[in-house]
Amino acid sequence: MQLDRNIDLFDRPLTARSVIASLLLGMRPPRLSAARLVQWCGLFDIAEGTARVALSRMVERGECTTAEGTYELVGRMRARQRAQEWSLAPATESSSGAWRMAVVDPGPRSAGERAALRDAMRRLRYAETREGLWTRPANLPRRSAPEDAWRVAEAQCTWWTAYPDESGRDLADRLFVPHDWAKRARVLGDRLAAVTRALDAGDHAALVPGFVTGAAALAHVRADPVLPPEVCPRSWPGNRLRDGYRAYQGGFAVAVRDWFRAS
Repeated sequence: MQLDRNIDLFDRPLTARSVIASLLLGMRPPRLSAARLVQWCGLFDIAEGTARVALSRMVERGECTTAEGTYELVGRMRARQRAQEWSLAPATESSSGAWRMAVVDPGPRSAGERAALRDAMRRLRYAETREGLWTRPANLPRRSAPEDAWRVAEAQCTWWTAYPDESGRDLADRLFVPHDWAKRARVLGDRLAAVTRALDAGDHAALVPGFVTGAAALAHVRADPVLPPEVCPRSWPGNRLRDGYRAYQGGFAVAVRDWFRAS
């Protein structure tokens, strides 16, 4: 597979903020010097001034702290790292056909509260059946990651466990459209394997397509509805994509380290 520098895996071009955040999210701890971050942005044709403005704005938003020329992710951005780790190794439970329901509590809510709840339920992998009613199979722990999303959801909802009259597979197909997720997962898995082979071979030209492919694969893993096997389509590619991403992580980390040393 030819590695194209301009692989179009996102709806819009990567911004300086997304390039910086994605690189830091892959590091333990998520910190790097400003000089290195600016240097990294240059690989994506992002000007130094643009990169430094993005860093300043991330500090202003509480996404980063800075000390002695080093930037480190904090706050909600740092929490995103924990949510990513959970997505790569999700803890599941037997659902026995049960579904969890979140019913929005009656009463007035501000536009900000409504928007926060929608975002929280999406990150908790719930689907909206109608206004004010969210559901999913009951195969995830009551308090799975991300924790901040749970706090928002529990403050606005009452929770139920139910058994739908409709077939669980049909309901999951309608609410989560898992076939679409699986189709993109297979494409990303193939591309991830290709860039991993190139990175493992020491091909620095694979850094940019590798980074873009890895970011797209991780975003797709985070969008996996994590459905129980009984309602999943056959040959579900979720674990294959996760395994492929973990293999990619090691090769990419070594390639980035070697590139910085050589630059």
